[in-house]
Amino acid sequence: MLSGPQRLIFLTVAIALHVVVVIGASQHLFGVRQTAKVQELEAEVFFIKAEPPPSAAPQIEQTMSAMDADTTKAKAEKTPATLSAPSAPTAEEWAFAAQYTNKNSKGYRHSWGQQVRSMMGTAVEGPDQGEVRFRIEIAPNGTLAQLDTLWSTSALAEKLARQAIQNMPPLPPTPTGKPLIFEKTISFSPFASDGAPSYKDDCLPDTPSFKNPFAWDGKSEQTKTHSEPPQPKLDAKAMEECLRQLPKDSIEAEMTRDQRVMDQWGSSKTGR
Repeated sequence: MLSGPQRLIFLTVAIALHVVVVIGASQHLFGVRQTAKVQELEAEVFFIKAEPPPSAAPQIEQTMSAMDADTTKAKAEKTPATLSAPSAPTAEEWAFAAQYTNKNSKGYRHSWGQQVRSMMGTAVEGPDQGEVRFRIEIAPNGTLAQLDTLWSTSALAEKLARQAIQNMPPLPPTPTGKPLIFEKTISFSPFASDGAPSYKDDCLPDTPSFKNPFAWDGKSEQTKTHSEPPQPKLDAKAMEECLRQLPKDSIEAEMTRDQRVMDQWGSSKTGR
């Protein structure tokens, strides 16, 4: 049985031991937590090393294949297309043209253009091919009264056409006995499809030309234009005279007309 002082000493020692144990346990637990926190904060850092840009591939000299060489050579050696000048109008054709008054002396205008083209020589494919459009006035006796160039796509074509006009042989008088004023395009091209005109519809009224009623040049005052009224039909006497002058259309005239239609509406891809 312990006495009072001994109990106090024993209690003090016991408390001291408990305190030491608690402190030791606390330090151990705190150390574990600190280690876990440090481990959580640790992060792995990766360094990516940039690869150097790939070196440019050496240029390979492209050699032209034999087929390409043959194609280029064939194009270089291609013979340009040509078209000989048409023959001048015959005396019979001029006799008809000098009497045909329909459609502003249509036959005379065609023969005049054919006469000019026949004196211009062969048309060759290339930069000199083209067209020229004139405004012509023929005096009643068949002589040239005035010649104006409206436009031209070839200086050579205009030059040759003017030379031909200056050297034209004497022409018959105009069919109406009055000055004949008209516009004419002369084609100096190996692909021209000029030929004899068709006269079978000359007694019918001309189709009214279309004019855009909303066309505007951006400067002048805007006004709505109206299409030209259709031409009246010929009376019985005029129709009889017109029909009397109509020739029998030749096969060449119809073939030329068909060719013009094909050139305008045909397809180069389908060949139709």
